[in-house]
Amino acid sequence: MSKNAPKAKTKVKAKTKTEAKAASAAGPMDPRHYDVILAPVVTEKATKVSEHNQVVFRVALQATKPEIKEAVEKLFNVKVKGVNTLVKKGKTKRFRGVRGFQGDFKKAVVTLEEGHSIDVTTGL
Repeated sequence: MSKNAPKAKTKVKAKTKTEAKAASAAGPMDPRHYDVILAPVVTEKATKVSEHNQVVFRVALQATKPEIKEAVEKLFNVKVKGVNTLVKKGKTKRFRGVRGFQGDFKKAVVTLEEGHSIDVTTGL
């Protein structure tokens, strides 16, 4: 291919107004957000705190509060008020005489702004 050869033009599909608005509101989707939020926690206690506009997630051990906040805001399109985290240390358990080990895991209690909600039963 020579330097003076004309470059081939490719057509780019124009976005509609609603597609452009949704893309700008959600911001760029980063696949690493799925590595931060592992799963929702569905227990009696997690259901009880949902009455106070809070949601509980199991998150990666190395995830920080700002990363968790950004991931929840981008994945669920909600506004986060605050994030509290806790690390449950693993322990040895016995089941029918066989020793096993429960690993460490981290949970995040995410408080949402008024008017925002997440239904964890529907999934992403």
